[in-house]
Order: sequence, then C-alpha cells, then structure tokens
Amino acid sequence: MGLQAIAFYLLAAVTLGAGFLVVTARNPVHSVLFLILAFFTAAGLFVLLGAEFLAMLLVVVYVGAVAVLFLFVVMMLDVDFSALRAGFARYLPIGLVVGGVLAVEMVLVAVTVALKGAAAAHDAPLVPSHEVTNAEAIGRVLYTDYVYFFQAAGLVLLVAMIGAIVLTLRHKPGVKRQDIAKQVARTPKTGMKLVQIQSGQGVREEGISE
Repeated sequence: MGLQAIAFYLLAAVTLGAGFLVVTARNPVHSVLFLILAFFTAAGLFVLLGAEFLAMLLVVVYVGAVAVLFLFVVMMLDVDFSALRAGFARYLPIGLVVGGVLAVEMVLVAVTVALKGAAAAHDAPLVPSHEVTNAEAIGRVLYTDYVYFFQAAGLVLLVAMIGAIVLTLRHKPGVKRQDIAKQVARTPKTGMKLVQIQSGQGVREEGISE
C-alpha cells in the first residue's frame, strides 16, 4: 500500500468520524469544531485528487467564513438546546430511514460512475496539462466561456448584500450621522465663525464656557 493510499484512508476515516460527531455531540460548540475538522480533512482529500483549487475554496470559504460564523452565532446567542433536543427521539426513526435511503443512493451513484461512467476508463483524474495547474485551468474556463455567468453571480451576491444591509439597518434617534451632501456643500462662510475675544475673557457658546 502506497503513501497516497494510506493518506486517503486516514483522511477518509477522520472525515467520516468528524461528520458523525457533528450530529451526535451534545455541546454545539464541539459540533462546530468537528465540522471544521471535517472541512480540513475533506480539503486534504481534494488535494489527493489533484483538485487543489477546490481544496483552497473549502478551507477559505467554509472554514474561514461559514464555520467561524456558526461558531460565533452559537457562542453569542442564548439558544435553549435542551428544548431543541426534546423532539430528537421522536423524529429519530424517520431520520434514520431518510439517511439510509440517501446513503444507498450515494453508493449506487458512486458504483455506477466508477464502473460505467466517464471515470471507468481512467485510473487517475484527468489533468489538463503538466504545465497548467488546476486553478489556472479553472480560471481560463471561468473567465472565458462562463464570464457572463460569473458576472451575473457577482451581481446577485451584490444585490443580496445590499438587501441584507437595508433590511437590518435601524436608525436610532439622537445618534449623529454623517451627511455627505452637507459636507460637500459646506463653504467657509457656513463652516467658520469669527469671534472677537477681549483680553482676559473667554468665549461662551451654547452655555459652555471656554
């Protein structure tokens, strides 16, 4: 057994164990930590397959953003997890049935693709060229053939970001806010006041002595 096979079985075992602990851990913070471990080991599996770009996305996006967000949400919100677990035993049988059906479907798809699909005729993953990396090959296709879809996806995310800001923005009375239009329209006449100060006396403005 080669070193690559040993790494594959080790990473696969850790990924399956971490995924199982995500749904069985009693502490939600521990569940998020196990989720991060599952993401890292899955990224290692992608590296073994030669898909380093997908591995980088998995670590940067899911570990660096989603999992950390989950962790902060779980730690900051006062969620009554005992009430959430109250109906766990009642829905456990149907959950096991659905999970079993999904597992059987995944096994059937994997066996069919390996025996009769496009991967049957190749012992190793297809590589565009030895001189072109996986990330460079994806970038060439993404920014040429699918550039309009890429731009459309960016616009959708921009609209979603603006919508989230607008929906969550709350104006509180008495809070000073920046007014760009007034700042741009400000002139020396409106923004400056000349005061004649006599020797030995201060300046009183709006009840405050200086």
